[in-house]
Amino acid sequence: MVYKAAEERYDKMNYRRSGRSGLKLPAITLGLWYNFGGVDTQENGRSMIHHAFDLGITHFDLANNYGPPPGSAEETFGKILAQDLAPYRDELVISSKAGYYMWPGPYGEWGSRKYLVASLDQSLKRMGLDYVDIFYSHRFDPDTPLEETMGALDYIVRSGRALYVGISTYDPEQTRQAAAILRDLGTPCLIHQPRYNMFDRWIEEGLLDVLADEGIGCIGFSPLAQGILTDKYLNEIPDDSRAGKYKDALHWGDSVNQQRLKRVVKLNELAKKRGQSMAQMAIAWVLRHPGMTSALIGASKIRHVEEAVAALDNLDFSAEELAEIEAILE
Repeated sequence: MVYKAAEERYDKMNYRRSGRSGLKLPAITLGLWYNFGGVDTQENGRSMIHHAFDLGITHFDLANNYGPPPGSAEETFGKILAQDLAPYRDELVISSKAGYYMWPGPYGEWGSRKYLVASLDQSLKRMGLDYVDIFYSHRFDPDTPLEETMGALDYIVRSGRALYVGISTYDPEQTRQAAAILRDLGTPCLIHQPRYNMFDRWIEEGLLDVLADEGIGCIGFSPLAQGILTDKYLNEIPDDSRAGKYKDALHWGDSVNQQRLKRVVKLNELAKKRGQSMAQMAIAWVLRHPGMTSALIGASKIRHVEEAVAALDNLDFSAEELAEIEAILE
């Protein structure tokens, strides 16, 4: 069956400018970290990507190691792009990253020019693309001069492999230094991708201020704390959930523990009063900050995508609601 995008796909999505750049991103971005790999059903991933685009999600976020196995998410996306989305390429923002382990030996991870350029070339081949819209340094490399890592990003743009570059999980000072180097090279840093949710608020300790000063956009990943900030785990751990499918996939201390679940139960009651699900309120809370360009979600079902987009119907919080959330999280 030939895919044809919904004509009304841009009617309801909220698009936000990334920092001081000319690029606008949808308030909701679909990430392909899990559920789009070689171990997953490709038709399910295809349906989610179709539905996301039909709802106005134009930004699809990947990385070299996404899967599992590593690289397979880009291969899956490449097949779907060739089969269905090729006519819409100029309406899409496709991002990839490199920084984590990808292949053995001294050139298969971190931030050297050798690794970043080679990895992106591999990513482009897997996706069948001439260029990505955004390419990230996925993590700071303490053993490679920042000038080399940022110089590689500048080269990647000048060589036509990417239109924009960004960084992920850099701390405030690393971010400021990276932004200065890129600015001097003539390739501004477009965006920063940090983890941000109600349980992990490290970016509030200086990073958001740096991004505002530097004119850099921000896309927060894991807004639902990998599913904990939903109603998914209130009673049990479902077999088809990420915690059920990937026993070692919950990172950054995202354990489904009783202390957190007690907080989620209280947060869920507040969400109901707002006319939202727990997940919708968590996404709205991330997007409440004026410096937040987009919330980067994961999904395993079409309804997860629909639910996330519906969060945009109510992004406003009263002072009382924000105070109640702070009291619950203490």
